Amino acid sequence: MPPTPDAEEPAKRLVFPNPLLVVVSGPSGVGKSTIVAQLARNRPQVVPIVTATTRARRNGEEDKVHYHFLSEAEFGRLRDTDGLLEHAEVHGQWYGTPIEQVRGILAAGRDAILTIDPQGARSVRALVPDALLIFVMPPSIEDLDLRLATRGSEDERSLAIRRRNAEAEMASSADYDYVVVNETGHPEAAAEQIWEIIQAEARREPPRQVRV
Repeated sequence: MPPTPDAEEPAKRLVFPNPLLVVVSGPSGVGKSTIVAQLARNRPQVVPIVTATTRARRNGEEDKVHYHFLSEAEFGRLRDTDGLLEHAEVHGQWYGTPIEQVRGILAAGRDAILTIDPQGARSVRALVPDALLIFVMPPSIEDLDLRLATRGSEDERSLAIRRRNAEAEMASSADYDYVVVNETGHPEAAAEQIWEIIQAEARREPPRQVRV
């Protein structure tokens, strides 16, 4: 006798176990934000966290979409009232993760994904040991140099600093749970690989215990 529709339904239903805090990190210019935006468009279960920063907007960036753009005084007030999960100074500007945004996403049963530099990733791991850390690697340091130069937002001195930082950050990629290579021109492939990692980790036994 074939199973009834009611009997089949549980097998078909997509169930998301404990929601995850996912940290996508890597050197400046590697394409982290592009990958995460692609992932969020394709997989609504994953919700990007909008980082707060004191740096100036770049062309095409929108407040509360790409970043929460704050003055140094506004950022300081948020930090001093425990409104940030973590914060760090990077290339002379402050960045931080609004803690209430993280809690809200996780409480809704969805995966919170944070795009952050390696310094911030280390802070998150210390504060939330069961966060899932993924390092995005360029195909080569030469490829990363080209991406940074093409972006056109830094002078030669800044580019040199970013290259030195990138080499050190890439050397520490073994500290992450996974490494994903972002091949030039194929961010959708990296996004899909990260989604596969999230799915595998969501089924892990014992599950990650994310407490924020």
